[in-house]
Amino acid sequence: MAKEKKSKHIDIDANVDRDEMALLLQKELNKSNKDGSKAAYFLDEGDNPAQINEWISTGSTLLDLAISNRAYGGLPVGRLVELSGLEGTGKSLICAQIIAETQRRGGQAVFFDSEMSIDKDFWTALGVNIRNVNYIPFNTLEDFFNKFELCIGAFRKVNKDGLLTIFVDSITQASIEKEMEAEHGVDGYNTGRAIVISKAMRKITSLIAKQRILPVFTNQVRYNMNAGPFGDKWIVPGGKALPFACSVRIRLANMGKLTKGDKVIGMKAQAQVIKNRCGPNYRTAAFEIHYDSGIQDLSSWLKFMKDHQIISGDGRGYEYKRVNGEVLNFNTDKFVELMKTDLVLKEEIYKQICDKYIMQYRDPNSKIIEDVVETGDENDDITKFAVKEE
Repeated sequence: MAKEKKSKHIDIDANVDRDEMALLLQKELNKSNKDGSKAAYFLDEGDNPAQINEWISTGSTLLDLAISNRAYGGLPVGRLVELSGLEGTGKSLICAQIIAETQRRGGQAVFFDSEMSIDKDFWTALGVNIRNVNYIPFNTLEDFFNKFELCIGAFRKVNKDGLLTIFVDSITQASIEKEMEAEHGVDGYNTGRAIVISKAMRKITSLIAKQRILPVFTNQVRYNMNAGPFGDKWIVPGGKALPFACSVRIRLANMGKLTKGDKVIGMKAQAQVIKNRCGPNYRTAAFEIHYDSGIQDLSSWLKFMKDHQIISGDGRGYEYKRVNGEVLNFNTDKFVELMKTDLVLKEEIYKQICDKYIMQYRDPNSKIIEDVVETGDENDDITKFAVKEE
């Protein structure tokens, strides 16, 4: 029997022949699809539904690495993503950053809004071409999910392979039709909202799995009064369907104001990946958000380089030794200039950040770590993530 052609995506079993019984089993399973499409896949094949072939940056290099655990990662296209947090933690801003990245790649963006609150000038400053963003306000979940499917169908009619990013801000802020028809003061619609979301999630997950579509849902968090001593003190409304369906769940927190003189110019944000089917869970990323220019990615680079001894020095000046032995001296302003003008240097530093941040997988029982710290539940305080990383 001829050897099966090996995929370039996975190198672990590159020298191992495909088992004959596995091949026969797949052949028989594929016969079940009368239209000739595949019913069974091997995981090293690039066309399998579990394969993620494209990532969209969040605007933060460290957050991209925390999610994907690989260079040039970010949010996984073809998977559901949730951004949650208290008010003022940067959820809508990250949405704008991702829309701008989608447009830079030649993709289209649709923004579903239940809150009717968009700052067009700020979005434009972040690089969003607002002339090409379809903005769709909605009041009920039923209306949203109908238009969600319609949006995908209409886009695929004119562009079979294009990239489409769909933002929903926010899904649990919307009512359901029964609630809209009822009088004020009538309660008891939370279960109905959860049922509507649950039905929709079962359809959406399979609808986008093999397409270049990235749905991102923003969500609120509420204090969980019923949490036990090690339970999550924060929950999202709307039931468990959305958290279960999402491949990536990111929780954002405001860690404090950034001031210059007597003016507040921004905030320090921290993101924690509380669920991740693309990499390790509970990894964190800290970055500054300036109210006039969005995420300050290079600022987080500089802090990470200091914390991991990639550079030496202090705020007055830094020293970096290049891989070719050349020593560079710079201050903060010079660093920003170097990253914008010397792309070779930027790529070199980026690779070092990746080497320090990306977790390398290893065989089970290959190493015993004696200084592991048990911290209980990592979500017990949204403003204080107790994560110890290697």
